[in-house]
Amino acid sequence: MIRGWEHERSGNVKEQRELKEQTRISANLRENEKYLRTRLENCSDILIRPMRLGENHKVDCLMVYIEVAVSNMILDDSAIGKMINHFWEISPDQIQDFVQNNSLGIADVKKLADLDEAVEAMLTGDAVFFIDGYDKAMKISGKGYPSMGVMEAESEKVLRGSREGFSDSVKSNSALVRKRLRDTRLKVEEYKIGVRSHTLTQVLYMDDLVYEELLEKVKERLEEFEIDGILNSGMLEQLTEDVWYSPFPQYQTTERPDRAVQEILNGKVVILCDNSPEALILPGNFNSFMESSEDWYHRFEMASFLRMLRYLAIIMATVLPGLYLAVIRFHTQILPGTLILSFAEAREGVPFSSVVELIFLELAFELIREAGVRVPGSLGNAIGIVGGLVIGQAAVEANLVSPIVVMIVALTALGSMTVPNEEFAAAFRLVKYVFLILGGYLGIYGIVLGVYLVVGHLAGLVSFGVPYLVPFIKKERKSGREEGIWRVPLRMRKLRPLYAREEQKIRLTRKGSGS
Repeated sequence: MIRGWEHERSGNVKEQRELKEQTRISANLRENEKYLRTRLENCSDILIRPMRLGENHKVDCLMVYIEVAVSNMILDDSAIGKMINHFWEISPDQIQDFVQNNSLGIADVKKLADLDEAVEAMLTGDAVFFIDGYDKAMKISGKGYPSMGVMEAESEKVLRGSREGFSDSVKSNSALVRKRLRDTRLKVEEYKIGVRSHTLTQVLYMDDLVYEELLEKVKERLEEFEIDGILNSGMLEQLTEDVWYSPFPQYQTTERPDRAVQEILNGKVVILCDNSPEALILPGNFNSFMESSEDWYHRFEMASFLRMLRYLAIIMATVLPGLYLAVIRFHTQILPGTLILSFAEAREGVPFSSVVELIFLELAFELIREAGVRVPGSLGNAIGIVGGLVIGQAAVEANLVSPIVVMIVALTALGSMTVPNEEFAAAFRLVKYVFLILGGYLGIYGIVLGVYLVVGHLAGLVSFGVPYLVPFIKKERKSGREEGIWRVPLRMRKLRPLYAREEQKIRLTRKGSGS
């Protein structure tokens, strides 16, 4: 059986080698052109431009490029354009000699020996240049596909810090990271994922900080699946995360280059995906989702206070509706009598049960939130504010809901909005309905059961070998110090978190001292 497998494997290698030989670039330009025109048939956006260069126009050449990605003006004004103009005046022998010896020094040019590689290079937005009598093609970098450029981060607003955000171009995004980390120990490895899309994906890490086990596991995850195309980093995240059925994200996402750099310096790995303005940071953990990038730009007292506020807000956004139902339906004795009478008076005339009433209003606010996101521009904000006020007020006046329920739902919505990461907040918005049902039908016992299930699930989550609830649970790695709710003063933050290697655990030292 093993011999049969080895024979089959050797046969596949031989077949691949034969296919490679068939697509090798020929010194005969006509053969290359025939292959390209067959391969690119009915691709009207791809231009195949034949030309004749040299003295008396004796040398046949071919330029292949995507019309929008490489304009004629770029070809005229670039170094390769000047080289082509130079070819008009020299002999064919001089052209061959110049291309073989000098082509790589005049511009961002790479020699290719395979026609499939040439087509792939052209599809990335570059131009490919063929010369008759020369068995290689030259890939010439162009301006690339149209993109929106560097923009302000929309989902992670800050009062202090950089306003730059990632764009749709993966090359621009890695350049924004390199702008902040000007160190050759910052490594950028490229992968092309997607059998048809060939989406460029980059893995960024600090060579002397990252654990090799983590890096190898990330590379294995990226190479273990085949798919037609990756259109966004969100698809990549879903395919490579440990527990795919969990509502809690195991990758941290960010639109901010400074946040990505901060995590790279902690020893984490950052993944950039072409056509996606978000970076994936891994491993992810509960505490990192509750941090904002500007926490390190403010004084530690205020940053610690804001972190505590976020933790209280996420608890309120998750438990408050279910706790309200548990109290008014099963445990009214724990509230003062005047408050109970106030609740009863507010609910007078409401035709629905308290559970249906609360679910109805929660879903109404979810509709308002979704409408505000989908409606373009400032009109979306207006719809969110006006819709909430109008629907809430109209529902109270029509005796469909009580005023206290409107207040509960509003506090819940505000609590979820304080979480810096929208994907993480969305998980708690879903869990909220579980607590609502448990509290409404089981009382306080249901709330305790819900807390037990959620904490148990979070404690069992692992992101690339790191427990999700670090630093609130015991960790295997002894080096480093991972912060919790309290933000340590910057001058006392001497150790890197546990993600960085043991030998690089020292982050901050005072000059002239050993500590």
